[in-house]
Amino acid sequence: MLARFSLPTIASMIFMSIYSTVDGLFVSRLIGTDALSAVTLIMPIVMISLAFGSMIGTGGNALIAKKIGEGKEQEARQNFSLLLLVTLVISIFMSIIGLSFLEPILRLLGAEGDLFNLSRQYAIPLLILFPLSMFGMVFQISFITVGKAHLGFVVSVLGGITNIVLDYLLIAVFDMGVAGAAIATSIGYSIPSLVGLIYFLLNRNGSLFIAKPRFDIWVILKSCSNGASEMVASLSAGVTSLLFNVILLRMIGSDGIASMAVIMYAQALLSSAFLGYSIGISPIISYNYGKQDVDRLKKIYNISLKSILSVSIFTFVISLILANSLVSIFLGEGTPAYYMATKGFRIFSLSYLFMGINIFSSAMFTALNNGKVSAILSFFRTMIFIVISLMTLPFILGIKGIWLALPIAEFMGICMATYYLRKMKPIYQYA
Repeated sequence: MLARFSLPTIASMIFMSIYSTVDGLFVSRLIGTDALSAVTLIMPIVMISLAFGSMIGTGGNALIAKKIGEGKEQEARQNFSLLLLVTLVISIFMSIIGLSFLEPILRLLGAEGDLFNLSRQYAIPLLILFPLSMFGMVFQISFITVGKAHLGFVVSVLGGITNIVLDYLLIAVFDMGVAGAAIATSIGYSIPSLVGLIYFLLNRNGSLFIAKPRFDIWVILKSCSNGASEMVASLSAGVTSLLFNVILLRMIGSDGIASMAVIMYAQALLSSAFLGYSIGISPIISYNYGKQDVDRLKKIYNISLKSILSVSIFTFVISLILANSLVSIFLGEGTPAYYMATKGFRIFSLSYLFMGINIFSSAMFTALNNGKVSAILSFFRTMIFIVISLMTLPFILGIKGIWLALPIAEFMGICMATYYLRKMKPIYQYA
């Protein structure tokens, strides 16, 4: 059962990471490292979209899956439809705000001179298509809730292939630069939204489909609190990305940002299995929690810990072996950015030893409808611990301190996760 739910989601996450990586590859190879730096500067804006989409998608589906497990299917449909309406309102509002205040936002992100113009060209298409990106996040998680994780994988593949083809056409053939890359990315992320809308509108035989929503402020608040950890993780990633960019610009310049961009692409690829597994099994945890099937919860927990620990060690070893190869895909060998990124990536790889358990712990508490603990784990791991590391280590160790910031934060995160896993065990009886 775990394989049936998690493997398609793992494959989806890996494939999404691959086509995001290809996106960066087109930008760096066909436009230049300054363009790659500009795209990296825009990442905090992208993280905001992911933050709210993850919050509503993950938090709302934890509530919906629990109600389906309790046999309250009609109520689950009404809640689902209400959350889609909330997503529409929030995404349109964010799109308008982003476009209206784009220049001061870009200045805040550190964009100046040529980087400002490149960043502006990339940001406008992304902001216009914000709503479709957010709906894509919600529908991807909803596919898992209704047992159609394979459909989520298929639409991810379609979106990725579309993105890659459009990247080549708009950048290489029509010479549209970073604007073409942004359009290709936005259209790629839009495909899950369109497929999800068609599926949940027309498929009326399943346990979940779009129905007439019933306004319930408790459902909105509970979904937001359940998914607070996912929102916090994405928002924190945006804030820490900004902090990384500012420090790198001051200490190294645009080559430093290009190096960090390559490391982040590699990190997204190598950590996607952890994220895919945690998202994939969350509805199973919520469903069995709703049924009060303690034995099944214990099996899920034990299998998950053993699997994640094994994959964590494997990922760490592979990242050390393939460091040169991964970096050389984006940056020409012999360049300052190449040497910087290769050295930084090997240090950065230590984080993979702890990252998997941290991601799973936060996702599990979200699935158990304990948004408070999940949010605490995410906030400290992705924000507080990283900020503390970034504000101290670079001034003590120089550039090496920048690369060590995330591994140190992940280590502190796993210490906190271990504490809460032991503390909450008697309450939820998952072990």
